[in-house]
Amino acid sequence: MSAGRTARERVRAELIREITGIARRQLATEGAAGLSLRAVAREMGMVSSAIYRYFPSRDDLLTELIIDGYNAVGEAVERADAGADAGDFAGRWLAVCRAVREWALAHPHEYALLYGSPVPGYQAPDRTVPAALRDTLVLARIVTEAHAAGALDPAGPLPPVPPTLANDMACARAAVLMDVPDDVIARCFTAWAALYGTVSFELFGQFNNVIEERAVYFDHTMTLLGRLVGLQPRP
Repeated sequence: MSAGRTARERVRAELIREITGIARRQLATEGAAGLSLRAVAREMGMVSSAIYRYFPSRDDLLTELIIDGYNAVGEAVERADAGADAGDFAGRWLAVCRAVREWALAHPHEYALLYGSPVPGYQAPDRTVPAALRDTLVLARIVTEAHAAGALDPAGPLPPVPPTLANDMACARAAVLMDVPDDVIARCFTAWAALYGTVSFELFGQFNNVIEERAVYFDHTMTLLGRLVGLQPRP
């Protein structure tokens, strides 16, 4: 009986992988708003009612794709950080930034699903949050470890954090486990948003006919952002 359940679970997992694989291809041709369970079922040779056993609605399928995408970015970032010198905090930051860019360039349609225009009528459920935080937690760990080591030296002087943002900073500190002052958290927000903004500009064509040496520009920009946070390159 147990073996039978395991076999069924394997078949189910394989079918879900096939469904999500076809759905990712649909993202490339139809966009997230055009994702269709019926079209996926048709490509698989299934009756449309059968696919609803696995994904009751298009939004359920979108949620699965979003979680898979966030996990993929998170895994890429975690691998990059693990492969860097633990004591080189600026080097770790640059490595994880490069990992985000490389993943985005290799998976543009999945990146667009995560960081592009919202899908009309879709509201991401709370269960997407743990996957979405994976990359942010890596940044938080790098900065927290640099702060604990006395190696955090933010570029300054910069304007202080407005007192009205104190609650937001406290919420962020709790969400990503950062044991650093509010001004460092605010700088991290700026750097993290600028990382994804820079990647989006490249991916969505805003750098066309403007910046040709994009990898060089990217590294320079990420180094500047690291300095803003306080991550000083090694001599």
